Formats: sequence, structure tokens, C-alpha cells
Amino acid sequence: MTTFPAGDGASPACSRETGCRARIVFFGTAALLFATTVSITIASCASMATMGAVPMAGGWLLSGIWLPLCGQSWFDTAACFLGMWLAMMVAMMLPSLTPVLWHYRETAFKAGASRPGGLAALAGVGYCTVWTGLGLPVFLVGAALAQIALQFPALSRLGPAASAFVVLMAGLSQFSRWKARRLAGCSASRQQSQTPLDTLAALRAGAALGLRCCLSCAGPMAILIAGGLMDVRLMLCVTLAVTAERLLPPEMRIAPATGAGTSAAGLLLLLRSLG
Repeated sequence: MTTFPAGDGASPACSRETGCRARIVFFGTAALLFATTVSITIASCASMATMGAVPMAGGWLLSGIWLPLCGQSWFDTAACFLGMWLAMMVAMMLPSLTPVLWHYRETAFKAGASRPGGLAALAGVGYCTVWTGLGLPVFLVGAALAQIALQFPALSRLGPAASAFVVLMAGLSQFSRWKARRLAGCSASRQQSQTPLDTLAALRAGAALGLRCCLSCAGPMAILIAGGLMDVRLMLCVTLAVTAERLLPPEMRIAPATGAGTSAAGLLLLLRSLG
């Protein structure tokens, strides 16, 4: 139960009512943002599907997300990619991020912040800024590889094998100590008792959380990029895996479980591409 400083005149019943209202507003806003970004992501995927893809040597399709459309500049293409990337990342990460931001909000409230919800929102902005920044090198690498594949058919034939190898390595990384340390860091961030009480510190805290999240999600995100960035079903699977490994108890060993399935799938894809 939320408590008020002595002498402020607030009764326990008022405290409960205020806390309940704040919870409804906070999680209602998060739900609305989630629904909006999911809708944008699905619409973006549908739009890309109608534009088709480029058949490549080796029997695979190159998504138009890495290429300028008719009349587009590379700047326009990158801007469109970053917009889709941001909406997709918010939709995928918000289920596991929301409890952390709520903890920030509650800690800031207990510390006497006048606008604890605003600090939590700023932390969310810092978090999303880091993920958006990650989208730029992802696009640059993807666009560069797309151009190489278009210009060198011999290398293009290696596309399916390269994607399968990435999936295999990403699955194996789920068993690593490095992955376990990243998840432990995410768990620690949910339990931290200190929350910044000014704008810049809240943004820094959100950015630090975003950086830890990016590192923790390296394996699942590599699988998504290699398997098809605009594949809604794959996005859903990655979202469920990321949310489960962060929010469920560590003893359930979600990361190794998803790693086992992913490694097996990557190995089968690799054997099929080589065969």
C-alpha cells in the first residue's frame, strides 16, 4: 500500500484510491501504446508484403526493406526503416519493460518526486532512444549486405547458409555465461531501490536500461533479423521468448530452453542449405 508522509492529511483509504488510479492510468497508457505500435508494425509488414521482394540466386528473397523504393533516396529509406524499427521494438519490448518502469514510478513516488509518472516516461524515452540508435547500424549493415548480394550472385547463393549459421550461433549463445550475466543485470534493474529525481538522470537511467536490454537481446534479435525482420509470426515468437526470460523466475531456465529449440532449427536450416 502506498503511504503518505505524516501530516499531509491523507487517509489510508485515500492513499489506496490514489494508488489504484495511478496504476490504472499507468498500465492503461502502456496498453494503449502497445496496441498502437502493434497496429503500426502489422500495417508496415503488410505494406512491405504488397511491395514484393527480389528473387536472389540461391533460392531466397531479398526484402525491399533494405532497398530504396521507386523515387526514394537512401535517406528516405533509412528514415522509413528507423520508423518501422522503433514501432516494432516498442511493441516487442514493452511487455517486459512496463513492470520495470512501474517500479521506477513507485520508487520515485516514495522518494517524494512531484511527477513520478513523468520520470518513468522519461526513462522510457531514454530506453527507446537506445533501441532507435541500434536500428541505424542494423540498417547500414543490412543495406550493405543487400547491395553485395545484388552485385555478386556467387555470394548471394550463400545467403540461406549464412542466415542459418546466424540462427545456430544465436541459439547457442543462449547457453552462455555472457547471456546469464546479461539476464542477471536485467533482473537487478527491476529490483534497484534508487530512482533518479530529475529529467537528465531519468533519461540516463532509461538509456542504461536500454543498453543492457540490447545486449541481453542480441541473440533473439539476430534470429529475427536473419529469419525475416518483417515476419509477424517470428516477431511474436521472439517477443514471447524475451518477455519470458526476463519476467519468469531464473530457475525456469527460459533462455537455455529457447536456445535449444533455436539451435536445432538453425542446424536443420544449415544442413538443408548445404544439401
